[in-house]
Amino acid sequence: MSFPLLTLTAAVPALGAIATAAVPAAKRTAAKWLALFFSLVTLALAVVVGIRFNTGSGADRYQLTESHSWIADFGVRYELGVDGIGVALIGLTALLIPFIIVAGWHDADPQETGNTRWRPTQGFFALILMVEAMVILSFEATDVFLFYILFEAMLIPMYFLIGGFGDRAHAGSDENAAAQRSYAAVKFLLYNLVGGLIMLAAVIGLYVVAGTFSLSEIAEMRAAGELEMATNTERLLFLGFFFAFAVKAPLWPLHTWLPNAMGEATAPVAVLITAVVDKVGTFAMLRYCLQLFPNASEWATPVVLVLALISIVYGALLAVGQRDIKRLVAYASISHFGFIIMGIFAMTSQGQSGATLYMVNHGISTAALMLVAGFLISRRGSRLIADYGGVQKVAPVLAGTFLIGSLATLSLPGLAPFVSEFLVLVGTFARYPVIGIIATFGIVLGALYSLVLYQRTMTGPVKLEVAKMPDLKLRELLVVGPLIVLLVFLGVYPKPVTELVDPAVKHTLSDVKQHDPEPEVAAK
Repeated sequence: MSFPLLTLTAAVPALGAIATAAVPAAKRTAAKWLALFFSLVTLALAVVVGIRFNTGSGADRYQLTESHSWIADFGVRYELGVDGIGVALIGLTALLIPFIIVAGWHDADPQETGNTRWRPTQGFFALILMVEAMVILSFEATDVFLFYILFEAMLIPMYFLIGGFGDRAHAGSDENAAAQRSYAAVKFLLYNLVGGLIMLAAVIGLYVVAGTFSLSEIAEMRAAGELEMATNTERLLFLGFFFAFAVKAPLWPLHTWLPNAMGEATAPVAVLITAVVDKVGTFAMLRYCLQLFPNASEWATPVVLVLALISIVYGALLAVGQRDIKRLVAYASISHFGFIIMGIFAMTSQGQSGATLYMVNHGISTAALMLVAGFLISRRGSRLIADYGGVQKVAPVLAGTFLIGSLATLSLPGLAPFVSEFLVLVGTFARYPVIGIIATFGIVLGALYSLVLYQRTMTGPVKLEVAKMPDLKLRELLVVGPLIVLLVFLGVYPKPVTELVDPAVKHTLSDVKQHDPEPEVAAK
């Protein structure tokens, strides 16, 4: 198309980041409203992308495409295009950022950061918008090298958001809190940098083999039988890409950075990490691992499924034993990402549709639970579960929204995550019944950690420290209310998302030459 809609969708938050950072120091409130304005414009553009995307039969796989020469000597192009999976995740990102901004309205005020020598408010919201721009562009990129640049570049603003604007709900001194934030930020950066460096070697190897970074050109070469890749070469390249995506996702045993990062970040930044940034990893498994290396993906599937299964059970078990609210949500997310990766590598239409729907639903449900938890923690000043009790008697609306978020986390029927989790399990069981059966234990453990969390914080006698806890305010209700409505809506009517992603799933299965197993019908 002639109008660069995809570029504009990513450029608006990038321009918003620059404009927000340039607001004078004394105009903190103006910076907040400016950031919110740009995030809402981005959401409107994401809606236009969804409207313009054609899901009908015979439609092109990648639509709204843009292609321009960038680094001609190395064959690098600025090449964009979206399939249904990309459109869904762009919509999720653009939807969540305004809620993240409103939820963190006061998180970067000087009295919260303890720093009055620079402009923390402007910096905080500018970094959020910059992350949004990079994430959206990564969902649009169809040039492997362009994607790699974005994959690595988003680490920089995330590092500063974790290390410079961390959670101040610590029992220890401010110096200890700062040290913990610094440790979490450095660990996040190092883990993801190592994954990115290994991916860089694989990106270079792909160019040596294919002579191009363009996904469309590689697909054409493969269809014409012009791309010959030795078995061992394809497997090594697959492992280079998959390792980086498994760190970002995160997949066991490369997950250990996530609890530290989410625990030390503010609640809105924790949502940004797990509901937005981490989705780049699972999205990339679908777009790059399966499309570029179909034979190696089939070869690695048994091991990946076992790792995903360990993530499901291990993450849920550690969530059960947590004493810190935010770390509990982090380990629950590790378990949920295990379901997503299991659905991707089940190599069935139900599994991959469920995995994509799970990405969307997990983003909404985790945002709802973590943001309410953040409001709770900001009132009490503690992340420890043991410091709460009887909250539902003094703040019933807060407790009610926390309950819905908890029920969504355990995938209660009628709420959005149930549909996606069910599809993942059905799709996995159809091809790998033993894996599917064992994975259901993650559901049982999910019910345990979610309900125990609610019981210990919201029910029982009212503790003295929470006796005067205020209920949710209007700003907080404006954050949580729409997310709960979406959880219910997508729980009873997921069709808008499934219709969007199903054609892309069919293309992906075609790439790896897989078909759904035939149902076993008993002979009459």
